[in-house]
Amino acid sequence: ALRIAGAALLSPGSCAFEDSACGYQWDYAHLPWTLHGEGHYISVDTSYEGEKAVLYSPDLYSEEWSCVRLIYQIAATSETSPAPTRLNLYLRQEGESFDRLLWSAKEPSDSWLIASLDLMNSTKKYKLVLEGEIGQDKPASIAIFEIKITPGYCIECDFEENHLCGFVNRWNPNVNWFVGGGNIHNSQSILPKDHTLDSALGHYMYVDSVYVKHFQEVAQLIAPKTTAPMSGCLSFYYQLKQESSIVFTVYLRDVSGFYEEIWKTDTALSADWALAEVEFNAPYPMEVIFEVAFNSAKGGYVALDDISFSPVYCSNQTGTPFNPANAGCNFEEDLCDFYQDQKDGPGWSRVKVKRNVYRAGDHTTGFGYYLLANTKFTSQPEYIGRLYGPTLPGNLQFCLRFYYALYGFFKMSGTLAVYIFEENHVVQEKIWSVLDSPRGVWTQAEVSFKKPMPCKVVFVSLCKSFWDCGLVALDDVSLSLGSCQAADLLLLRPGECTFEKDECVFTQKKRGRGSWHRRRGPTPTSYTGPKGDHTTGVGYYMYIEASDMVYGQRAYLVSRSLRGISGKQCLTFFYHMYGAGTGLLSVYLKKEGDDEEIPLWRRTGEQSISWLRGLIEYESDRNYQIIFEAIRGVSMRSDTAVDDILFQAGPCLEMEEIQFSSGYPDSLNEIEY
Repeated sequence: ALRIAGAALLSPGSCAFEDSACGYQWDYAHLPWTLHGEGHYISVDTSYEGEKAVLYSPDLYSEEWSCVRLIYQIAATSETSPAPTRLNLYLRQEGESFDRLLWSAKEPSDSWLIASLDLMNSTKKYKLVLEGEIGQDKPASIAIFEIKITPGYCIECDFEENHLCGFVNRWNPNVNWFVGGGNIHNSQSILPKDHTLDSALGHYMYVDSVYVKHFQEVAQLIAPKTTAPMSGCLSFYYQLKQESSIVFTVYLRDVSGFYEEIWKTDTALSADWALAEVEFNAPYPMEVIFEVAFNSAKGGYVALDDISFSPVYCSNQTGTPFNPANAGCNFEEDLCDFYQDQKDGPGWSRVKVKRNVYRAGDHTTGFGYYLLANTKFTSQPEYIGRLYGPTLPGNLQFCLRFYYALYGFFKMSGTLAVYIFEENHVVQEKIWSVLDSPRGVWTQAEVSFKKPMPCKVVFVSLCKSFWDCGLVALDDVSLSLGSCQAADLLLLRPGECTFEKDECVFTQKKRGRGSWHRRRGPTPTSYTGPKGDHTTGVGYYMYIEASDMVYGQRAYLVSRSLRGISGKQCLTFFYHMYGAGTGLLSVYLKKEGDDEEIPLWRRTGEQSISWLRGLIEYESDRNYQIIFEAIRGVSMRSDTAVDDILFQAGPCLEMEEIQFSSGYPDSLNEIEY
């Protein structure tokens, strides 16, 4: 009775939408939500014209880790629409101008689905923001049946509630996991009392061998996918009654489908509930799978209850978790933890190019350091330069990203390759090598790998013959946990705009010839504009096409209204001003209610053939807009571009020396070795 009474008192932020929206409010600037009290849900549909509907929770606090469960349905006619209907869940934290995307779904279904999301503990107030985007697949609707926020982790479950915490049975025609207890007697085996309440009224999950038809029938119970990095001790209670061998195994499965066994029953019988504890490490999204394999119909049964998690390891091991940030390098200060083999000689040199109009600088800032191989000192035929990275732990999935650029007139395929050396240096595997790519453009490469043993990443530059030996440049090496495809889904940081999909938070005062254009590849006019974007080298950027404009004409790229917060904020962006007739690029801050725009930053005239980094520190406790203004210069060689804009709360970690500069920088177009 206490448990039922407790369930009736919903925690803050939880709502079953029975007779009210529990303090949830919708944004009147968008489509309305409709509350269906008799059906206990809230929905939005295409009977109204519009793009999206926004629902946000009251202010919430969660000092400890909590789990958000969302029961929802998307009803749409087609799955393959180019702009499908989708439901997004964002976290809006106090003191942040941008919401962080936690989860997104677009699969239509004819029944309710459940999503489970881990919310890490935080001292800041926050709101949950639900955004329903109505796509082109009309008619369409999105309904939310229940939102439930409970303390604890999403992989924990006592199976007392009908949604089973989002655990799902992988359907098998013969053996499946069922809910047991609660006085259900639908099995031929004599099943136990549950572990949670120690009574016949409680519930648990069980799988029984009576329906086994084939040798080695398998039943799988799959926990909700973890959505935040977690490591510690996973524990659960189980009972195993067997006449012939039953194999009960617990696996971890990552998003690429790779299984790793983390626990298995020993053969001892346990007629009573037994506690199992297993070390659990999920630095990236993983599913826990409870699998039972039977050999015959007289196998017996397995019951499972009270799955829980603690962030403290089961045994007293105090291993420091691996930090992937230490395995990358931007080469601004030194080689970080990278090193070269002395036997090879100095294959890679750390170099810097001052800002100039002939030779591109580094990728990090445009005027910093990068690595160059096959330089004039080392380019002998049959020459190999190896750059070794730090040792990486085994049995983890990694995503390696780096930027490379090629210079030279000859065929360059194979001049840069990435190998994995296993610790004994005996086993090496090539995981990537360069194909021919445009000259002098920083291009991003990414590759996923997983090795059972500790290993190192090695960058190898190869100089086959005098005719096949161009320069190879390397910069901004980074390593993250999880596969690259999984990282892409939530890769964009809140407040980051790379222009890869659209113009993000930016709009134009007026569209037309004299406006900003989104483009990939080089601009149409020679000797001006970038050859590729800054994000990947083959993606999109925004630029003004000077040949469509007249001298002195202005183009404005204006952000939507951004939430004001107290304290300093940092705006980082990359700009490209190459061309003899280049005009002005300025950045302004416009606060809500003010007519005046405050100038924050300006550059005049040709600056460099490279993408250069701009940094601006500013403050605004009122809602505000950021405006990029480009003014066309004296000639059509005046294409000005911007890319990779990032808004961050807090002061800039570095500062630009000059915020307002005019004229060309004093430099001598040289490389410093």
